Amino acid sequence: MYTLGFIAVLAGLLGLMLNREGLKGLSYATAPGLAVWLVGTFVQTATWTAFFGQTFTDLLFFGGAALLFRGLSQSKNLAVPAAVVALVVMAGVHQALRPAAAEPEVATAMPELASDGELLVELNQETDAERWKRWIGAQGWTTRRAFYPADGQRTDLDDYYLVDVPADQVAELVALMAMLEATGMTDNVEPNEVIRLEFDPARTVPKSNKQLGVDDPRVNEQWAMTALEMDRFYTLLTSEQVKPQKRALVAILDTGVDAKHEDLAANFFSVNKKFDDDPQGHGTHCAGIAGAVTNNGVGVASFARSGDFFRVTSVKVLRAGGSGTQQDIINGIITAVDRGADVLSLSLGGFSTQSRQQAYSEAVRYATDKGAIVVAAAGNSNRDAATYTPVNATGMIGVSAVDDQLQRAVFSNKVNRIEMALAAPGVGIFSTKPNNNYEAHNGTSMATPFVSGLLGVMKSIRPSLTNKEAFKILQETGINTRETSNTGKLIQPARAVGALIGAAAN
Repeated sequence: MYTLGFIAVLAGLLGLMLNREGLKGLSYATAPGLAVWLVGTFVQTATWTAFFGQTFTDLLFFGGAALLFRGLSQSKNLAVPAAVVALVVMAGVHQALRPAAAEPEVATAMPELASDGELLVELNQETDAERWKRWIGAQGWTTRRAFYPADGQRTDLDDYYLVDVPADQVAELVALMAMLEATGMTDNVEPNEVIRLEFDPARTVPKSNKQLGVDDPRVNEQWAMTALEMDRFYTLLTSEQVKPQKRALVAILDTGVDAKHEDLAANFFSVNKKFDDDPQGHGTHCAGIAGAVTNNGVGVASFARSGDFFRVTSVKVLRAGGSGTQQDIINGIITAVDRGADVLSLSLGGFSTQSRQQAYSEAVRYATDKGAIVVAAAGNSNRDAATYTPVNATGMIGVSAVDDQLQRAVFSNKVNRIEMALAAPGVGIFSTKPNNNYEAHNGTSMATPFVSGLLGVMKSIRPSLTNKEAFKILQETGINTRETSNTGKLIQPARAVGALIGAAAN
């Protein structure tokens, strides 16, 4: 668009300045050319500073071109061919000298890394820990075990080490990674990336007037319950058809959960007291979406129609400011699974330079091998979710966000390249906040616990349910959104549970 507009402006100036028969028509290209050029400049520049800088430079170029064409117009015979040649040469010179359009920052920049342990390295089977530590020490670096899974025989996670690089060498991290890969001691080297929360307070909350058969006083502020036909879901859960085989455990891997919240406490199970507060509020909001106590005359409703099907727990993987490292999150996955979680809900993520998420994928494999299902947010940058982690890990179920019109939320990443992806409400989602408060937020973070809560019920009914079996049911029973190819199917809880008990009966 930019180049087309630029050439159109030059052609228009040529027609205006030469004022020759046969070229006057070109002058009509000036105004539309300027419009296209201006829009193209805006689109291709990443900042206002770059936009104004490029605009000023091009205007000077246009002024010079106009003067040149006016000078050439004085020659009767050579004016037209000389001006055309000048036009072509000037366009070519400008294109050659113009700085290349900047790629989006996330496509080239190294993501933020942990300050204490910038690299995650998997040792191969031939390398013992002592040899590794000696080699690292000789480089002036430090190293330590990254993960301690309870069932080390099930996974290679216990072969991972953190490497802490001196501050003056961090700029050379790509070269250092290549150096580590060339040692013959490693199977995998990847940056220990930092992710930060991505969610926004909702300015307006769509209301719901549908009767759901529960007495939670603020359920009218939960429009998602209508979109998910939760009245049918609640009716099914209280019928004789559905019987829980176990009380499943849904782990919220986040900033913590306010375990004393009035609408969570009765449905909360603690795996570690240090996880049971939430200075940030994000984890508590997600916990309420999945498993707030329902039909208790307090607050909001959730998938926990009764406490018979599942409880929620907290594993703190993000700090109070909302950030955490890859090591933190993988350790959280290990902790949740080793403490008996059936569903892991990760309302977090960020851009990654790594096309292979080997450490995350190994962590998800550890969870699924132990019977758990792991769910992660697609991300809130209106980009390809395949470039976001941990949603792009193998075996993960990714969740995009839709609004109350079933449109893909303007912020939601696209999940068309995620192997297992679903959609859930993620705009204006009203839920619990610390200290017995309630608020609405936007984000794929909010969409994720809708899927996790439903999976908690499904794992309660059929404890042996695998991630692939669960995804197949949710996909086949889901409905189309207005952009299904980029969102996945919108979950329909009653249909999913109906299909699950129908399959179990066959």
